[in-house]
Amino acid sequence: MSAKPDDEPNILGSFIRAQRQMANLSLRQLSALTEVSNPYLSQIERGLHEPSMRVLKSIAEALNVSAETLLKQAGLVNEGADGDEQVLETTEAAIRSDRRLSEAQKRALLSVYRSYVAASDEA
Repeated sequence: MSAKPDDEPNILGSFIRAQRQMANLSLRQLSALTEVSNPYLSQIERGLHEPSMRVLKSIAEALNVSAETLLKQAGLVNEGADGDEQVLETTEAAIRSDRRLSEAQKRALLSVYRSYVAASDEA
C-alpha cells in the first residue's frame, strides 16, 4: 500500500522520532543539539509542520543520519534503486549513536554488519 502525498510529513516525523529514540535523546536534548525549538521539533515529529532544508540538515547532523536520508523521508529526493543504501546508513547510524556501546564495540559491530551485507550482496 503506497503512502499518499499528504502522509509524507507524518512519515518524515515518524522517522525523525524513531531516530531520536534510537539515539536515546529527549526532544529537549535534540532541541539543544539542533538549535531548533522543542515545540517546533514536536510539531515536525507529529507531522504538523514541514521543516526547512536548514532544519532538516541540523536534525540529520544531530541524529548522525545523512541529510540525504532525511530528504528521502521528506519526499524531496527520489529513492531510486538505492533503498538498500538507506537501510545501511540508518543501521550504521543507530550503531554509532548507541551510547551503551564502547567505541571498540561499535567498530566491531559495524565490521560484522558490513561483512554480512557484503556477503549477502555477493550471493
